[in-house]
Amino acid sequence: MARLETHLGDITAETTDAIVNAANSGLARGGGVCGAIFAAAGPGLAEACTTIGGCPTGDARATPGFALPARFIVHAVGPVWQGGGHGEAQLLASAYRRSLAVADEVGARSVAFPAISTGIFGYPLADATAVAVATVRATVTDVERVRFVCFDATTLAAYDRELAKG
Repeated sequence: MARLETHLGDITAETTDAIVNAANSGLARGGGVCGAIFAAAGPGLAEACTTIGGCPTGDARATPGFALPARFIVHAVGPVWQGGGHGEAQLLASAYRRSLAVADEVGARSVAFPAISTGIFGYPLADATAVAVATVRATVTDVERVRFVCFDATTLAAYDRELAKG
């Protein structure tokens, strides 16, 4: 099982083997985490994502890290929150599982995750962190270290609370 940890900071500065992008299904440059990753990675990322041609919700795809310290970017498409009755938890869990599987496929042993779907996709933070932590704990891969990189203190506190539940 991977060692899980939290960190308050900028995911684009992470030195893990892979970082996860909270992507949209078109793998196009977006706002928030996605926009920051595209800006930091440089122009090669947009071209690589265009070549891939998209990714369904609940799945993930990998690209090189380009100008980032991380060797790879795993683009995970989480669900848009629609009130919780439209399979959002299952799709979010799938996005985390697939991210770990894709990271494993490219040989990544350390992965940094943002809080997928909690930004403009509107997923409630407490619910999303519960899904994220439970899913990562239950997913078996060769990934040795998972870091939940939190943009602000509120998100960090939510992940710390969830990790403390053991």
